[in-house]
This record gives sequence, structure tokens and C-alpha cells, in this order.
Amino acid sequence: MRTKDNELVNRIKLYIEEQIDRRGRMPTIRDIAEALDVGKSSVQRYLEYMVEQGILAKGEYGYESIEQSRTERTVSVAKLGYVPCGPLSEEYECIDGYVRLPASFVGNAKKCFLLTASGNSMIDAGIHDGDLVLVRQQETANYNDIVVALVDNEVTLKRYRPDLANSRIILHPENKRMKDIVVDECKIQGVAIKVIKDLEN
Repeated sequence: MRTKDNELVNRIKLYIEEQIDRRGRMPTIRDIAEALDVGKSSVQRYLEYMVEQGILAKGEYGYESIEQSRTERTVSVAKLGYVPCGPLSEEYECIDGYVRLPASFVGNAKKCFLLTASGNSMIDAGIHDGDLVLVRQQETANYNDIVVALVDNEVTLKRYRPDLANSRIILHPENKRMKDIVVDECKIQGVAIKVIKDLEN
């Protein structure tokens, strides 16, 4: 392999580190080529060279610097706004930003998003007003899962309890003072899998 341009090696390494730190994922070869004004085939050859030289490591998530490969992997998860823990409220899908979380905590980040809980209908499940709820995006749920449910273009966070015998769905709040929401149908947007919260002193 011909001698490589050390300046380009450093630029590629720095760009990869910056993108992983900022976006939580490895940039594509096209991203690198466009950002550094280099041909894609050249980028590919440089990446292979940098792995051979121990400058980069190639793991489950793509290329990363040796320093990054030794630290816990983080990913960026989209934060979509508020989900009401109470009566139905208009659906809110606007991306509010991104939150960096450990990959081991999230799992498949591409299928997850964060919502901020609003209200107190799920307090007995440990979900309080202002908590961040990590949701796995999916269209199906099991009985008693906590789901983000869409009903007539309005959204809520509740326990999912389909009542097949009576052809209805019960959306159950985890608050003894509140009543079930009973609907003929709803659309599951995701299942809550974790809650992130601040602990008060």
C-alpha cells in the first residue's frame, strides 16, 4: 500500500470522533468523502489503512478511534416532546432535540425515541410529570404493556388492556383516582421500556 497522507489520516480520525461524539454514530463513507472533499474509494482505502495501523477500530457500530472503542458506547435518541399521562391530548411529534444515552441502556436506538411525561395518571407505575420515557417504536403490544396510544389523532401513555370478549380496548391509568379510558380501537405507536428521572434530595 502506498504511503498515506498523514494530514488526511488525522482529518479523517478527527471527523469520525466529532461525528460520533455529536451524533452518536459513525459517519458513512459518503459523509466523510463529502465533508473532507475526498473520493469515496480513497476514504475506504484510508479507513482500511487506519485499522491496520491501529488508529481506528472496527466494531459492531462501524469504525471508531481506539480511544472511543475503549469507552462505553453512546447513541443519540430523538426527543419528541410531551406525552400526556392523563386525558387524551393532541398528538405531538415535533423533534425537541437529541439525548445521548449509553448504547447498552437503549438497545437499538434506531427504533427508540424519548417522550417527556406530562400529568400524573401513571404515578403508581413510577412515571411522574417531567420524567423522560424511553419508548421502543412498534405497532403491537402485549396485554398490560405501557404504551403510547393514538386515539382519534390524540395521544396518551397508559397500560394496554385489550378486552377481546367485548371488542374494546381499555387504556388503564396507574393512578387509583383516575378512570379507565375505553375505546373501540387505538393505534400503538410504541411501548415504554425505561424511565429516566431526576431524584429529588
